[in-house]
Amino acid sequence: MITAAQLARFAAAAPLLLRALRLRPPSTTLQDRLAMLPLEGAPLQAPVEIRWNEHQVPFICAANDADLATAVGIVHAHLRGAQIEAMRRAALGRVSEVVGPIGIELDRTLRLFDFGRTAAATIAALPPASRLWAEAFVRGINHVVAHGPRPPELVLLDVPRTAWTLLDLFTLARLCATDVSWIVWSRLLRVRETMAPDAWAALWPRLLAAGTPPLPGMARGGSNSAAVAARHSTGGARIASDPHLSTGLPNLWLLAGLHAPGFNAVGLMLPGLPFVAVGRNQHIAWGGTNLHASSSDLVDVSGLPPDAFTERVETVPVRGRNPVTLRLRETAFGPVVTDGMILPSTRPASLRWVGHQPSDEMTAMLAVNRATNWEEFRTGLTGFAIPGQTMIYADAAGSVGQVVAAHLPPRPPAPADMLTPPEPWGPITSTVPGRSRYDPAEGFVASANDSPGGLPVGYFFAPSHRVDRLRQLLGGEQPIEAAAMRALQTDVQIATLPRLHPILLPALRPRTQMQAETVQILRDWTGSYDAESRGALAWELLLGHLVAALRKHTGFARYSAIWTARLMLTEDIQRLSPHVLAPALGLALRQATGGLRRYRNWAGAHHVRLAHPLARLPFGERYAVQFPAPGGNDTLDKSGHGLVTGRHTSSFGACARHVSDLADPDANEFVLLGGQDGWLGSSTFADQVPLWREGRRMTLPLRPEAARARFPHVTVLRPG
Repeated sequence: MITAAQLARFAAAAPLLLRALRLRPPSTTLQDRLAMLPLEGAPLQAPVEIRWNEHQVPFICAANDADLATAVGIVHAHLRGAQIEAMRRAALGRVSEVVGPIGIELDRTLRLFDFGRTAAATIAALPPASRLWAEAFVRGINHVVAHGPRPPELVLLDVPRTAWTLLDLFTLARLCATDVSWIVWSRLLRVRETMAPDAWAALWPRLLAAGTPPLPGMARGGSNSAAVAARHSTGGARIASDPHLSTGLPNLWLLAGLHAPGFNAVGLMLPGLPFVAVGRNQHIAWGGTNLHASSSDLVDVSGLPPDAFTERVETVPVRGRNPVTLRLRETAFGPVVTDGMILPSTRPASLRWVGHQPSDEMTAMLAVNRATNWEEFRTGLTGFAIPGQTMIYADAAGSVGQVVAAHLPPRPPAPADMLTPPEPWGPITSTVPGRSRYDPAEGFVASANDSPGGLPVGYFFAPSHRVDRLRQLLGGEQPIEAAAMRALQTDVQIATLPRLHPILLPALRPRTQMQAETVQILRDWTGSYDAESRGALAWELLLGHLVAALRKHTGFARYSAIWTARLMLTEDIQRLSPHVLAPALGLALRQATGGLRRYRNWAGAHHVRLAHPLARLPFGERYAVQFPAPGGNDTLDKSGHGLVTGRHTSSFGACARHVSDLADPDANEFVLLGGQDGWLGSSTFADQVPLWREGRRMTLPLRPEAARARFPHVTVLRPG
């Protein structure tokens, strides 16, 4: 039955939905888009030249560093104005101001996390150079906000032109630094709520045992990054990085080349943040993968007395109605985040997060962007607190290295529960000094979110397929060529077959010729998830249907909260008696055989979908791209998916690629899964998809003279 509150929310949202259905932005060419740049009256000291390639990737040349930062802000706001505005409103908890009452509970949750808690303190402690850079970047964004055309989404929602502040910038930076543990918590809390205390007490140690690597080198789901020393290469030192995030339109990265007297770098930037996160300068290159460090705790505050709770009272503007007053509970251990919709629980818990203490990741990354050698790179990262990263390094002298960068409290090897007792943290320290490797004997470094060993940094890890595969491909005797570094990013072979594969195959009893053919395909499968693979399709269908048939006999639905659900499923299946397993396996084989006939190969069932948020609306498919694709959960070319019982789409995985040869300042190749421009209807909205699918990349040179030769379209920003 529809409630009155639901009807009221629908009524408030209906005008926006109707306007969205009528939204049909005209097609715009690259020249149309460049003509939208507000070139005159920019807050600059001198003119700034921006050259663009055919994919609307800019190379910015400025006479001084401050003007470069301003131009970077202009470029970010020009390319991703709607995206960064949405990110800003999420960081500030001001969504309902745009979407109406349906956003109130989301705003409550976002404000509970309090991403801006330390923004003012961080700004006050900024070194002068970092503050000048950040202020110049914000000036650039505001120039476009004030004088550029409004993106179609902001016109649709009638979002007013609102200037950015440094507080906005540093609050947004905290939103981008959220702890990956929160993803696990959001799932596990729901599981915990549905279980009897003794059942949960039995499950929790199993979750920890499955998720915690027994040896250094085990890996978790996430990005890949590797570097090869010159002595192990046919050229100079080489680096290859491909971050894994949610996929969609626009992409969560943008590309840019930056040049000024004190700054010269090219690479991947997060929209709304003024530094190169993955890329290179004339001396070094850098990549990284999320460490999945546990930089926060959920503190059980259910036993605290009433006077241990305080309230923050905040007023939230709401579109179409009066502002709403929110009362947000706090304790000495942090905000009571279980009062919100992301981590709901009947047992109140506070979020204790390293991100609620001041730290300066912007200065750390600017130091990386300007570093000329290993020591400057490593030292710069000591100030990097969240989110924990394993940073990969290569330099023009031919060396490589690896740094674990995070600020963490002491961690027990195995916490007694996911809700920790209300006790103080020990001292928070940087991991950089004790967890760095430079020029290892094997001649390469590689990270696929693997554990750095030593003291615990997190608790939920995944199988080591990706990092093992990197080591297989890089650890041979032959020097690594440029093509081999590119091939890392399109590799779809898992290092070893799943543990269940040799367990299930002997138990399969085919009853028809077609089922026998399916079993033979499974026997012949080598672990490849290429587009034409019939073995990958047969295996994933068999597993998906088997789990469905055994849903009463395994805890897979509960295990899926963590990254190692398939490992725990393997343990459950090994415990089953033959009279339970055999009929389920027979049913799964019959269904997998039918699916194999229908979909034929892996790409017949496995698709990648890139979608703008408006694609969720009726008739919104014009804002989405979908295509058959190779790759899987544990391949280097990661294309994440759940259990497979038919055609499905991946919306998480590799979304950008970078390869550089440090012997040549202009040998830098990049591609985005999607496009550079976030403007609806733009010719560069999703134009890099063909490059991605064909394994091609574009060259982004580091030297201005090379950029002048490769980037033919020119715009000049002129000071006011």
